[in-house]
Amino acid sequence: MELSSSQKTSIVFVGAFLTAGIVLSTLVFPFWNLIREDVFEEVIILNNDNGVCYVETADTIPKIIENCTMNPGDVATIKFGEGLAWATIVEP
Repeated sequence: MELSSSQKTSIVFVGAFLTAGIVLSTLVFPFWNLIREDVFEEVIILNNDNGVCYVETADTIPKIIENCTMNPGDVATIKFGEGLAWATIVEP
């Protein structure tokens, strides 16, 4: 079975496309960048706006905590992904 010129061109194009995809996925945007380390920190609740609390953390990125029942000034331990702007309260 012999391939026609257009079939050969299609195979080369698909091969180049797959190669470019593999290079981009491993060098430019590695999968492990999607997996963030969990950070635990003790913080003071700055504000509670109808169940949405705001806190300041050591990484200087303000965190948003949804479904929060704590009051401003309360101390809580939170968990958040490194570099992310949202967090959850860790219950003792």
